[in-house]
Amino acid sequence: MAGRLYIEALNPARLLDNIVIDSPVVASPNLAPRHWLSMLRLEQGEIHLGRAFWGMTPSWLKVLDHAPHCARAESLDERRMFREAFSARRCLIPVSGVYVWKQLPRQKQPFLVTRTDREPFMLAGIWCRYMTDIRTAFDSMALITVNVDAPLTPLTDRFPAVIGADQAATWLSPDTPLSQARDLLTPAPPALLGAFPVERLVNDPANQNWHCARPTGHMLTATRGAIHATGH
Repeated sequence: MAGRLYIEALNPARLLDNIVIDSPVVASPNLAPRHWLSMLRLEQGEIHLGRAFWGMTPSWLKVLDHAPHCARAESLDERRMFREAFSARRCLIPVSGVYVWKQLPRQKQPFLVTRTDREPFMLAGIWCRYMTDIRTAFDSMALITVNVDAPLTPLTDRFPAVIGADQAATWLSPDTPLSQARDLLTPAPPALLGAFPVERLVNDPANQNWHCARPTGHMLTATRGAIHATGH
């Protein structure tokens, strides 16, 4: 799963070319579901950077706490809100990292998963629009999770699908056949991501101190299928 995001005040140009910026990037050291974040979506042939509520909120949803913040790639066809969005409303969420928690004998240790080169990356998502009245609407979204490979295997069994810049247009376009879009929902290449332990401050989503992401150990990376420690 993905219950917390790390998002620096990144430059959208580091992600994709020719992005139309409708609102600036939402930055947070410890962003939890049920909050607003930045979303990339296709609108009239152009990629727009706007904002969405993290938790799928279709108009017929009665209880906000039931808004799902993640959808399993394997079961996108099982729920109406996921099936319709996957078919026509795919999005990308720009992040600097994703927090995961490793279960230890007596507690859970938080880790921050980033690109090994610490560049921003994009997570696969789906979105929907809720009309509050005839003139007002807001967008909401859910991340799509997949199984993991090294180096994340010792830490978690699910992680959001990572979409590369060269795959972004294909993923976002509603004209892309669903079979082709599904093929993009795979574990990230082992060499792309690393993870390092961080302060337990992140356990409380109310903590919005950038020290939440401070490394307390070496970064774990995958090399030839094994886990190795490197400097951070």
